Amino acid sequence: MVFIGIFLLFQTVFFIGYVPTESMEPTLKANSVIFGIRVFGDLQVGDVIVFEHDGSTLVKRIAAIGGEEIEVDGYRWHVPENCLFVLGDNHDNSWDSRFWKDPFVSIKAVIAKLLI
Repeated sequence: MVFIGIFLLFQTVFFIGYVPTESMEPTLKANSVIFGIRVFGDLQVGDVIVFEHDGSTLVKRIAAIGGEEIEVDGYRWHVPENCLFVLGDNHDNSWDSRFWKDPFVSIKAVIAKLLI
């Protein structure tokens, strides 16, 4: 019974995963274990999130939220409502919003907010 309770907590409240690449260094080292919470309030610029994008589970930092404009590397984006623009902390080694065909992450795609 305890196992079932713990399993349910990790399916509904907590998140444990790992970072497979260097895209979030120096904040999160490659192959480090991460811990997050699936129940969160408003997301803010600077939050590190786990989300689904193009069939992959990714970890990135929120650089802009819906309604904001952001300029990165000479390009400007206007972030739609209920969406996020995300970047890896290691800008030279991160596949993130700057390079995606659809650069925005729907808030509905967010799995967890990391506890850093």
